Amino acid sequence: EAGAAVAAESSTGTWTTVWTDGLTSLDRYKGRCYHIEPVAGEENQYICYVAYPLDLFEEGSVTNMFTSIVGNVFGFKALRALRLEDLRIPVSYIKTFQGPPHGIQVERDKLNKYGRPLLGCTIKPKLGLSAKNYGRAVYECL
Repeated sequence: EAGAAVAAESSTGTWTTVWTDGLTSLDRYKGRCYHIEPVAGEENQYICYVAYPLDLFEEGSVTNMFTSIVGNVFGFKALRALRLEDLRIPVSYIKTFQGPPHGIQVERDKLNKYGRPLLGCTIKPKLGLSAKNYGRAVYECL
């Protein structure tokens, strides 16, 4: 039951019925829990295998794929704990990714940052900061 709920929530499921549900058949976009096995030595813990149709994802968009798979589902109240342990991406989908327009050296040169990792993040809060405070928050991340 939990595996099916995770598959639904991370693909086509919503918390409530919405009027747009009747406008299309969601079957071709539904994630499916296709295998469940108990975790050895752990009571009430299971590994669920979930498959998603490629039509669910926008081609070439890592952001779309990860948002779909791990977006709201980790806040899913029906589960006490949830962990993503493995992700297998079909070669046909990988081929839709164009890659970066230029390499890491160009990014390092633009930022004048060398010898350390470059990290990306979303400034919180995402809304409500003045331009000055948003700039200040971004500067502090550098």
